[in-house]
Amino acid sequence: MKRISTLILVAVALLMPRLASAQGYVPTEEILKSREEFADSKFGVFLHWGLYSMFAQGEWYMNRGIDSKEYAKSMHAFYPHRFDAAQWVSAIKAAGAKYICFTSRHHEGFSMWDTKQSDYNIMNTPYGKDVIRQLADECHRQGIKLHLYYSHIDWTREDYPAGRTGRNTKSLDNPDWDGYYKFMNEQLKELLTNYGEIGAIWFDGWWDHDSDSVPFDWQLPYQYELIHKLQPSCLVGNNHHQVPFEGEDIQIFERDVPGENKAGLSGQAISRLPLETCQTMNGMWGYKVADQNYKSTAELIRLLVQTSGKGANLLLNVGPQPDGTLPATALSRLAEMGEWLEANGETIYGTQAGGYIEGDTLTTTRKDNRLFIHVLSDKVTRIDMPLEGKVKRVIDFAQKSALKYKFGKGRLTMDVAVPADVADYIIEVELK
Repeated sequence: MKRISTLILVAVALLMPRLASAQGYVPTEEILKSREEFADSKFGVFLHWGLYSMFAQGEWYMNRGIDSKEYAKSMHAFYPHRFDAAQWVSAIKAAGAKYICFTSRHHEGFSMWDTKQSDYNIMNTPYGKDVIRQLADECHRQGIKLHLYYSHIDWTREDYPAGRTGRNTKSLDNPDWDGYYKFMNEQLKELLTNYGEIGAIWFDGWWDHDSDSVPFDWQLPYQYELIHKLQPSCLVGNNHHQVPFEGEDIQIFERDVPGENKAGLSGQAISRLPLETCQTMNGMWGYKVADQNYKSTAELIRLLVQTSGKGANLLLNVGPQPDGTLPATALSRLAEMGEWLEANGETIYGTQAGGYIEGDTLTTTRKDNRLFIHVLSDKVTRIDMPLEGKVKRVIDFAQKSALKYKFGKGRLTMDVAVPADVADYIIEVELK
């Protein structure tokens, strides 16, 4: 009997690793805290910057069929002499953003830090300074989170097995996934051990192999585990346009608020993870000299409000110029958004989705017993919406003056007069 019991214990011990694995990813307390902080932050700024800024044609310029060896020659002329991390971070923080997401390495394959895994990096340019070091130090000094974008694909390295992009930029005869996978993981180790606290790793490129006849194995579980091991509070996100995979901590939507698919990239179901919408301020992600089609400040404020109404963050992109400065128009937009958030931020930061939306004209956010109705069009003259609970009072948020309303049978109704020059007319409903 004793021997049988011993055998059972041994068998259970042998099964334990499998049982633990079968339970899947279990986020730690550190990750849960990071998720909550991320969800409360609501606004971040995306920065797409690399060699592509020199060509001023956007970050996908190389994919037009530019030979990677010819493209790489631009490295020897890259001298962003006006780059000032303190100015960048100060402007972004003043805009009300709580975090920065910076492209450590985009699809072109050029690394913006002092990596030991490749000579194709910022240290071998005439500039010769570690951009991520400067950004990380400044973000830590000013108390703003730094997230790092990292591309899973590479249009320059021949060991990356090309998918549906970058097929005319390099030789396709020498794929070596094992070598490339090791290269990526060694770079991630550098980023997560040499630059202090990193808030998140933001992957991109999974979609490059979404049309393969045999599903491509990106070996994500080990990579995600590596990140969480190196920095237990670091979130993992992947812009794969799918429902989140196991091991991920946030869900990303590209160019659309969650639940919409106007751009054709975000038709996936909405998960229970913290949500983030990434969107451009103009048209392109990377700097494009001809792209001056900036969204107005009012449009950007409404976009922020609409994402918040879905319980999501807005990651708003700016493409730095080749000299290392942020475009003047982008800085102006950021400053004006900061002014608006200074006055109205409590209706955005730390809120949850309010539960009621009317197309693009009205949305709601909620914080405890306070419901904020955001009216985004002066064409709205009447509100008639379902509402649970009992109403204590209804006020004009900006003026702090009482508004007339009717509440009964679970519905709130009221007439409104929205000023034509207001991007977001906010009504606060205090519930009992």
